Amino acid sequence: MTEPSAQPPTEQMITEITNTATAELDSLQDLEAIDQWRVLYLGRRGTLTTVLRGLASLEVDQRRTIGALANQVKNTLEERLEVRVRQISEEALTLSASRDRLDVTLPGRPALEGRLHPTTQIVREICDAFVAMGFGVVEGPEVEWDHYNFEMLNIPKGHPARDMWNTLWVDYEDPTGEKAMLLRTHTSPMQARVMENREPPIRVVVPGKCYRYEATDATHEWHFYQVEGLAVGEGITFADLKGTLYEFARRMFGEERKIRFRCDYFPFVEPGVDMSIDCFACQGEGDGCRICRDSGWIEIMGAGMIHPKVLEGVGYDTEKYTGFAFGMGPERIAMLKYGIDDIRHFYSNDLRFLRQF
Repeated sequence: MTEPSAQPPTEQMITEITNTATAELDSLQDLEAIDQWRVLYLGRRGTLTTVLRGLASLEVDQRRTIGALANQVKNTLEERLEVRVRQISEEALTLSASRDRLDVTLPGRPALEGRLHPTTQIVREICDAFVAMGFGVVEGPEVEWDHYNFEMLNIPKGHPARDMWNTLWVDYEDPTGEKAMLLRTHTSPMQARVMENREPPIRVVVPGKCYRYEATDATHEWHFYQVEGLAVGEGITFADLKGTLYEFARRMFGEERKIRFRCDYFPFVEPGVDMSIDCFACQGEGDGCRICRDSGWIEIMGAGMIHPKVLEGVGYDTEKYTGFAFGMGPERIAMLKYGIDDIRHFYSNDLRFLRQF
């Protein structure tokens, strides 16, 4: 396609330009080429513009005739250009739609389903077991005062029992110098908080997260969950504690479970015990069992009767009220129930592990 020089136009020249431009336009298949065609024939220096510039050299009659023909051709080419642009755009849209078309006969992609974390599942199972026995569920702050975490639980400053909890202290400066803040080491502070605000009878379980400055290994984590239990009322005895925990063990581990209580020390209970169930892996035989380490028993929690000093600290009459408390680690319960050998799996975010639950 070449631009003609500015010379006197003729009807034959305009007809040839019309035929050539129309044929070229019909053969073009993309918008970029069409734009080049527009510049060549209809642009400021295009073929028809050059023809129109040559009208000045014609006689008046010829100028009128050929000028009218040239303008008619220009309008015709502009209309055909608009039509062709629309055609190519529609063809491109149709092609794109055919490529992206949804085949409704294909099977759908399965939607990814979320699930509860195994720790959350166990916490709910534990709480449900006690709710069925008349307990309520309460929660408390994870950042706690030393007053509630230790002192209200019969663990005053300087008490050697504080060494049992590797505490993470919070950098907090109290103007009076009397208060210290920490990440709670257990959910037991809620014992005092609940009793301060309620009158007996009280029956609650307290699930929540705890923190201790410990090295991480297969059986220890620096952050973990705990479920605390508390019951206070008139005439509550150790027999009530045993009956409650026996029923819990049957609900969690099966009707055939046996229970063993042994003396243990916790500052906020007296007497204190640890509670074990007979090993469900070896049925209590203890012969070469990896789960119970040949003992036939598996420890699952600590418990005991609430120390009178704890009751006195919240203003309860110890001649009238008694109570019991217990605490357990849901991750340990899950490890025992499902045969998990490393507590770090719970917090590694490994989907291969989490999808098993």
